[in-house]
Amino acid sequence: MVTTTTTIADLEYFRDIVILVFCATILAIYHVYLRMKLRHNPHYTVQAVNRHARTEWVKSMMSDPARNIVGVQTLRNATMAATFMASTAILLIMGTLNLSGEASKLLDTWHLLNFFGSSLPTLWIVKLLCLVTTFFASFFAFSMSVRLYNHVGFQLSVPPSGQTPHLTPHTVAIHLNRAGSFYSVGMRAYYFSVPLVFWLFGPLFMLLATLVLVAVMYHVDRSPKELQDEYAAADNNPPLPSE
Repeated sequence: MVTTTTTIADLEYFRDIVILVFCATILAIYHVYLRMKLRHNPHYTVQAVNRHARTEWVKSMMSDPARNIVGVQTLRNATMAATFMASTAILLIMGTLNLSGEASKLLDTWHLLNFFGSSLPTLWIVKLLCLVTTFFASFFAFSMSVRLYNHVGFQLSVPPSGQTPHLTPHTVAIHLNRAGSFYSVGMRAYYFSVPLVFWLFGPLFMLLATLVLVAVMYHVDRSPKELQDEYAAADNNPPLPSE
């Protein structure tokens, strides 16, 4: 009897791990798909379009010192947004850690609909650890974004006469785009936490949440078709040089 119970518990534990790996594979394939699409269409995603827009914005700000106030205010808004998201990540980490102390009380309730996976306390701790790790990654990404936004705030205010080969609109745009990339990574970590939260209720819920998440990201990540066509037309038909 003990052997049979142990075998069933091991099978349920194996199911959880298999579905976890399957969900991670789905997310990895989706991001590989995005990378492949970007090779053929550099403006396929919203992130790529925003990267181009930030580069042009930096050139505009640094070419006209009178617009420095607008630039600093824009960076302040971006910094406040990243700071808010980093603070939210800390709150989520604290809440998740509190759940680990209530494992014995919550296991039976949270697994009422878990007909397919394991309800072992050890796996519950693994689930919370994965969730905490995701939130820590989000906090780190948003913190790095705030750091780079602060650096760009000083660099953006340098007048044209004070610019050096190492402090040009191109190099400042690189720092700004790095800040934007870290912000995107932080948001991605938030997105990935959704299937992990549903994993607390069972592996089938995690699988369903992953499929829904990929469908939502596919809709959100793509830039509008009209915008892609405009960029493609601009790339294929560069303006004629002035006489």
